[in-house]
Amino acid sequence: MKRRCAMRAIVVKEFGSADQLSLSTLPDPAPGAGEVVVAVEAAGVGLVDVLQRQGYLGASPDFVPGIEVAGRVAGVGAGVDGALLGKRVFAHGQGGYAERFVAGVGGLVELPDAVSPEAAVALGINALVAHFSILRAGLRAGERVLVRGASGGIGAMAVQLAVRLGAEVTAATSAGAAERVAALGAQHVIRRGMDGEPWGPFNVIIDPVAGEAMLALIGTLAPNGRYVVNGAAAGFPPAEVGQALLQIFPRSPSYSLLSLDSVPQEERRRAAAELFAEAARGELLPLVSEVLPLQEAARAHKMLEAGGRFGKLVLRP
Repeated sequence: MKRRCAMRAIVVKEFGSADQLSLSTLPDPAPGAGEVVVAVEAAGVGLVDVLQRQGYLGASPDFVPGIEVAGRVAGVGAGVDGALLGKRVFAHGQGGYAERFVAGVGGLVELPDAVSPEAAVALGINALVAHFSILRAGLRAGERVLVRGASGGIGAMAVQLAVRLGAEVTAATSAGAAERVAALGAQHVIRRGMDGEPWGPFNVIIDPVAGEAMLALIGTLAPNGRYVVNGAAAGFPPAEVGQALLQIFPRSPSYSLLSLDSVPQEERRRAAAELFAEAARGELLPLVSEVLPLQEAARAHKMLEAGGRFGKLVLRP
C-alpha cells in the first residue's frame, strides 16, 4: 500500500471572521512517544473553535482548529501498544479539522460499536462538561435546577443528565427549540423573550451562557444554592457578580467556574467511557444538528455563530 505523505486540513492563517478558515494541504503528522495518529472520521465544531479563530484562548495564528475527533487509530508512536491499530476511538486535543490527528494515548477512549463517530463528538466535550458541572454543583435528586442554553451542546446534555439524576429541571432555551428541549425530559421550559421571568428559587444553576443576565439569575438561588458557569456564549460574566452574590449573602450562595482542563485526564477518560456506554445502551441521546464536509468549515462556523442550532455541528473529512 502506498504510504501517505500529506493530508487536508483547515488552517486559520489570521484571526478574524469565519472566512479565515481555509482548506490547506499539510504534511501527515507522525506520532511521538506515547502518541497515536487517528484517521479522523468526524470532528466536532464548538464555541471554543470560534473563540480561538477570533484570537482568544491563547491561540496563535497559522493553526488547525478543532479540539475533539472520532476515528480509527492509524499509527502508533514509541511505547504504544500496536494492538490499538484500527481501534475506534474518541480523542481530545488540538488540530481536529484535518484528516489526521495526533493524540496522547492516555486520553484515548475506545468507542462502543453502537456509537457512531458523529455521535461520539456530539457527546464528547459537551457531555463531559455537563457531567463535571453537575458533580461540581453537587446536584441531588429532587432538587430544582435551571439549565441555561438548553438547546446548545452543553445545555442539552446537562438537561438529560439532570433528568436522569432525578432533579426537577427547568430549561431556558429559544422558542424554536422549546419542544425538542421538553422532549429531553425537562419538566419546565422557559422560552427566552416569550415567557416572562418565572424564575426560581433554584438549588442549582448550570450556565454555559453567562453574560449580563447572570446578575438577575443569581438572585433566584435558594438558600445554599450553587451557580456553576461552564461557558460564555453570551459573553464573559459581568464584573458585578461579586456584588450580586453579596446581596444574597444570608442565603450562603456558592459560585464557581468549571473548565474541563482542570479535570485530571484519567477522570475525564473514565467519565467519557461511561457516557459513551450510556449512549450505546440508549440511556443518553447524542444530538447531531448537521454533518458537513471538511471544506465547509467556514459555513459551519457561520451557522454556529448565527445561533438557533439544536445539537452538534460535525465536520467529516
